[in-house]
Amino acid sequence: MKLQPMPPLNSLVAFEAAARHLSFTLAARELNVTQGAISRQIRLLEDYLGKPLFSRTTREIVLTTVGKQYCDVVRESLQQVAHATSGIRHWQGSQRVTVVTSTAMASLWLLPRVSVFKNLNDEVDLRIIATDNMGDFSKLDCDLALYYCRSQPTNARVTPLFVEEIFPVCSPAYLARNPQLSDPQHLGEATWLWLEDPQSDWVGWAEWFLRNGLPPTEPRNRIDINSYSMLIQSALAGQGVALAWSNLVDSHLLNGALVRPVETVLRTDARFCLLEPSGRSANRQSVNRFREWLLTQVSYVQVADVG
Repeated sequence: MKLQPMPPLNSLVAFEAAARHLSFTLAARELNVTQGAISRQIRLLEDYLGKPLFSRTTREIVLTTVGKQYCDVVRESLQQVAHATSGIRHWQGSQRVTVVTSTAMASLWLLPRVSVFKNLNDEVDLRIIATDNMGDFSKLDCDLALYYCRSQPTNARVTPLFVEEIFPVCSPAYLARNPQLSDPQHLGEATWLWLEDPQSDWVGWAEWFLRNGLPPTEPRNRIDINSYSMLIQSALAGQGVALAWSNLVDSHLLNGALVRPVETVLRTDARFCLLEPSGRSANRQSVNRFREWLLTQVSYVQVADVG
């Protein structure tokens, strides 16, 4: 039986990404195409359906009522195809472990340690996917995931890894040029490296001051960066002061590339967590080996912190 009417399939992929991000730019970045290509695919789909899927303004796009309804169906259908495909492809083999995590966790914590695991488990292949747009943890299409969680997800198996400790950092050279920053009251005299990510629930500067009982402060100037990894690179380059998360920047603190201008630290109830899809069968042996190794790395870090 012929499936009809069938919309342009490439347009469905572009539409799902644009609807999830509410941004043609971010959808283009995810799919590795131009923003213009996303716009053309959306117009093609809208022309085919005869209905607008987005309301467009000069600053944002919003799904129409039809767009919201259609998005739910399209997303569910594409996820079913993805799950069926993942069961067939070789990377889901018995010796392959797929790990999904944020770009910050991947670049600053996980990847620098992967060689240790590979030296001990050469036969296990790792597939690491970095994405900052993981919304529904119940739909994790991976073996394991590592994410920062302000509240513990209820739709996945959760193993807390690190407590959250947040403090300012900068390069030694930047602090030498701005010695007054050793007093928290003078942090506003610095250039703040500002994480610009509307989908992130990480603590920002205003919340850090408020929750530490410090007077509200505005920076002399700031640099907005939409990637935490790039933000830390900016701090390493001596361009300003960043809010840092312990464990993610510990190696830079240990080797002296970054320093803490003040001792003030914010500790919260949030955690970096190991997440595992709920409702699945027992882990394969290769997954359990990586999981156990991962927890030993966390234990090592925590012992080092205590010492």
